[in-house]
Amino acid sequence: MSRTYVGMPAFPRAAAVSAGDTTLRANLRTATHTIRAKRAEAVAELEDWDRLRAAGAAVKDRTLRHLDHYLLQLEENVTRAGGTVHWAADAAEANRIVTELVQATGESEVVKVKSMVTQEIGLNDALERAGIRAYETDLAELIVQLGDDLPSHILVPAIHRGRSEIRDIFRERMADWGRPAPDGLTDRPADLAEAARLHLREKFLRAKVAVSGANFMVAETGTLVVVESEGNGRMCLTLPDTLISVVGIEKTVPTWRDLEIYLQLLPRSSTAERMNPYTSMWTGTTADDGPRTFHLVLLDNGRTDTLADQVGRQALRCIRCSACLNVCPVYERAGGHAYGSPYPGPIGAILTPQLRGLTSPLEESLPFASSLCGACYEVCPVAIDIPDVLVHLRERVAQGGETTIRGTRTVIKPAKGHTMERAMMRTTGWVLDHPAVLRRGQRLAARARRALPRRLPGPGRAWSDTRDLPEVPPESFRDWWERTRGGDA
Repeated sequence: MSRTYVGMPAFPRAAAVSAGDTTLRANLRTATHTIRAKRAEAVAELEDWDRLRAAGAAVKDRTLRHLDHYLLQLEENVTRAGGTVHWAADAAEANRIVTELVQATGESEVVKVKSMVTQEIGLNDALERAGIRAYETDLAELIVQLGDDLPSHILVPAIHRGRSEIRDIFRERMADWGRPAPDGLTDRPADLAEAARLHLREKFLRAKVAVSGANFMVAETGTLVVVESEGNGRMCLTLPDTLISVVGIEKTVPTWRDLEIYLQLLPRSSTAERMNPYTSMWTGTTADDGPRTFHLVLLDNGRTDTLADQVGRQALRCIRCSACLNVCPVYERAGGHAYGSPYPGPIGAILTPQLRGLTSPLEESLPFASSLCGACYEVCPVAIDIPDVLVHLRERVAQGGETTIRGTRTVIKPAKGHTMERAMMRTTGWVLDHPAVLRRGQRLAARARRALPRRLPGPGRAWSDTRDLPEVPPESFRDWWERTRGGDA
């Protein structure tokens, strides 16, 4: 597995490979079913969960409508507290800023708190090209890094790995990155965790520079928040002399009172806990505690373009809880790598095409990587209507239309390969607009029902190879109604 998402195949092709991996599917099924069951119990404890969910959505929507105001307020308060704010329009600019900040310290190593946005921009590879080595400190991210792998889940990046695989990775690769694995390492979870703790401890104590993300940024005080379960974040955020946080602009919340909502929603929806074991908050710098230098890199990278889409912008509410992944039947079978993005699952199917644009067959395929069952919407703690956005993006892929690219309204052409689909939709629309034609077609289909094929020919063969075509009824609903109720009408 390459450590980059560049050049990944379209979803159907990648999913066809991963769906055939029985070990992967077993790992995913066990993990996702366990997480979803625990989450359901944790959510059920709160009688006002629905009202809390609605409040979370409302605050996010209000913040996004006035994001320009809150970002300027955030910058002012971070600066007042001793931090330095940098603005990055895209991944290249963010990588350049972080690389130059690390180089200015004279260091060639950094420790990292788990951060999806740095995966999004490919920061580790950019630092490596500059001769700087980045060490992941989250246990699952460490497993992924040591295995030259890619994350496959928002909450549990190494969900696709079993215990024996992790043991083998530690035995074979830990020595290349620092302290080797203990002799006789077993696949017991406690032994694996202890091996990781010993391996990471020396990095925490030696590191002078740390890179983090943030779950939330509070505009009224300039405070950043990281929630995690292992304590690695606390070590990274307090021990180094220099802290560089790279955060998407949508992570802003206006006030501490608003933050309270999300500190209830996030832990229950992600780890099924009432409260995260470690909730770290910092505001700028202080003289006697924590890093002496703090830099905040605010990243756009397609977020402003997404904000311009009235339907699609709700994807920016996402608080990265992963609840939608754990209930998604498509993710459970295909796995996270098939999405070709740090954001897998249902949220990735709507977020990635908007952040990147419909620039390749991969992004064009993602809105179709769903059964539209609606389970993702039901569990989303900020009520993102993922099925609605998926349908919206499918229409854009198939029909083209107006969208925003790098701040400019642009008309894009329909994606290739949808000519037959568009023709079928136009034909269907015409038939539905002409009831007499529809009735004649239904009666003809009913009379010929026994002669109709069980599988579709030509391009439709791939669809019907794994599905039974619905049986045509002996008469249409209209004919049945006239026959049974017509005299009463």
